[in-house]
Amino acid sequence: MNFDSISGHQQQIKILKAAIEHERVAHAYLFDGPDGIGKKLVAKLFARAFLCESANGCGHCASCTQMAADSHPDFYPLEPDGTAIKIDQIRTLQPQLTLRSFVGRGKVCLINSAELLTPEAANALLKTLEEPTAGTLIILISSRPDSLLSTIRSRCQRIRFTRLPRCELARHLEKTLAISAEEAKVLAAVADGSFEKAQGQHQDLYLKKRAELIQSLSALSPTSSIQTFELAQALKAEKDLIDEIFNLFAIFFRDLLLYKHGQAEDQLINQDLLPLIQQQSRQLSTLQLMTKLEAVAQARTYLSRNVNLHLALDHMLMQIAHA
Repeated sequence: MNFDSISGHQQQIKILKAAIEHERVAHAYLFDGPDGIGKKLVAKLFARAFLCESANGCGHCASCTQMAADSHPDFYPLEPDGTAIKIDQIRTLQPQLTLRSFVGRGKVCLINSAELLTPEAANALLKTLEEPTAGTLIILISSRPDSLLSTIRSRCQRIRFTRLPRCELARHLEKTLAISAEEAKVLAAVADGSFEKAQGQHQDLYLKKRAELIQSLSALSPTSSIQTFELAQALKAEKDLIDEIFNLFAIFFRDLLLYKHGQAEDQLINQDLLPLIQQQSRQLSTLQLMTKLEAVAQARTYLSRNVNLHLALDHMLMQIAHA
């Protein structure tokens, strides 16, 4: 894989390729943008091109082969240790970056989730950024760049990444996942432009379970005690996915509100559920929809505060059923 195989981020890639071609690579970069949109993939391809014997990520030289096998001696990926990047990790890294490269073109350090640097680790990294070693490239990746020290941000060339347009992501998903155009369109919309979400562990939920769960949710009413109980049991069985399911419920209610107030059909997320959206928007008032949406938001808040899952679910479904 090289830059040409990437979907989207063409302006960012153009900047990075030009820096290598004209030998004007900065000593440090900050790749920032939402989670799951391909920042890390672009960073690894940039590192491969920087270390490549032909300086283009040819894919054939010894350096590119080692990068593909995750065994390059001059590439240092750094991930959080648990919930933080700790000072010992930075101290272990620093001597490695001052040594001569094994292959000859340079060294690259890629720090993922850089916003998780502890204050001590951030200050230690700052010293490396202030006194860069020739031929060393440091790439920081962050979804929350404002959490970084301003002094670290100021010493990096910032490359901002945005979510891929739905239509572009849908074309990519249709091709790579071998799914129908309609499935790809819905998956791209629900994943909100995130490669990671669309191609990750929630794919089955988005494509297969989502419609069934939303249909069950829409059937709730003050007299549907059996359906409410059955949906509660189904949700409790999916406890590992519950936050994502809550997000899907919230998206559905937002779709209803948008459609009710004149939003174009092609701008909705759940476009494959359009008949249900049309029916529900006729039956429910804006106040009822807002009440249902608030019930989902409240349930998510309860879970973030470690309220018992069963209680949070029962409370949410009762509110939705009686709204």
